[in-house]
Amino acid sequence: MTENTGAKHGGAPGSRGRTTIADVVVEKIAGMAARDVLGVHALGSGFARSMGSMRERMPGAGSGKSATRGVSVEVGESQAAIDLEIVVDYGVSITDVAGAVRENVISAVEGMAGREVVEVNIVVSDVKLPDEEDEGEQRQRIE
Repeated sequence: MTENTGAKHGGAPGSRGRTTIADVVVEKIAGMAARDVLGVHALGSGFARSMGSMRERMPGAGSGKSATRGVSVEVGESQAAIDLEIVVDYGVSITDVAGAVRENVISAVEGMAGREVVEVNIVVSDVKLPDEEDEGEQRQRIE
């Protein structure tokens, strides 16, 4: 994930040195872009979401939802491949949502991280029904 820029003397100041982008940065960009799509209820499997919900309640475990839950990436010097696991809302067209997620993720990663996205693989692991409670909502009532 290192971008080599001109190291010759006399080059523009902005091109002297290297820029390194960590994999987790690309994961967060992809996760946020996927969540922005209408019809995406959550990222990650039910088990991953419930474990994340428990982790969020532990003191010192960080605040808020994990931006990388349900996202994995392979990042090279100029390209990235992204795998997403999503839960969609009931009633939406899954193929339309998947297409919109791909477009949004590709646009965000290429624009922000400067990496060509060669593929975005999507697994739809669940459908959120209107009468289902989220795992977090259910645990809060039980406590």
